[in-house]
Amino acid sequence: QPTESGFTTDVLALYDWAKARSGNSSILFWGHSLGTGPRSHACSRPALPSGVQADAVVLESPYTNIREAAAHIPITQIYRRFPGFEYLILDSLALGNMFFRSDENVKVLACPLLILHAEDDAVVPLHLGRKLFETARSAYKDKTKVKFITFPEKLGLGHDYISFNPELPTLVK
Repeated sequence: QPTESGFTTDVLALYDWAKARSGNSSILFWGHSLGTGPRSHACSRPALPSGVQADAVVLESPYTNIREAAAHIPITQIYRRFPGFEYLILDSLALGNMFFRSDENVKVLACPLLILHAEDDAVVPLHLGRKLFETARSAYKDKTKVKFITFPEKLGLGHDYISFNPELPTLVK
C-alpha cells in the first residue's frame, strides 16, 4: 500500500543508484505533479542515512500539500458539495499517511529550486504552484536560488507537456 514514506524511500533509492553511477556530476531532483511531494520531502530531510544532497530541485506542476491539491483539482469539483467530502476524500489521505507537505518541505531547502507551471494546467491549478513558490521564496535566505517559471496558455502545455517545450533545457540551466 503506497505511503509518503514509501515514496520517499523510492526516491532515495533512485538517488543512491544515480549517485553511484554519476561520478562527480550534479544530481538534480525533478518531480512532476504527484511526484513533486516525494521529491521535496526527500530533499528537505536534514539528516538522511543515504547522505542526500541534491544540487538542485525542479518541481513541475507542483502543489502545496496533498490535502489542498485534492480540494482544488477540477475532478473533485462535483463532489465538494456533498456532505462528507472532507472526511471521505481529504481526511482519508491523512489516514493513509499521505501528506506530501511540499509547502513545509521547501522551507528547509538550501539548494536552487525551480518551479515550473503551465497557465493552462487543468489538473493542478496554477495558484497552487504560485503559492508554493511564495512560501519557498519567503523562507530562502538567498532569494536568487528560487525561481518560478510559468508557461503561457497559448503554448498548450497543460499539465503533462512542459517537458516538450524546446526552451526547457535553457530555462533549467
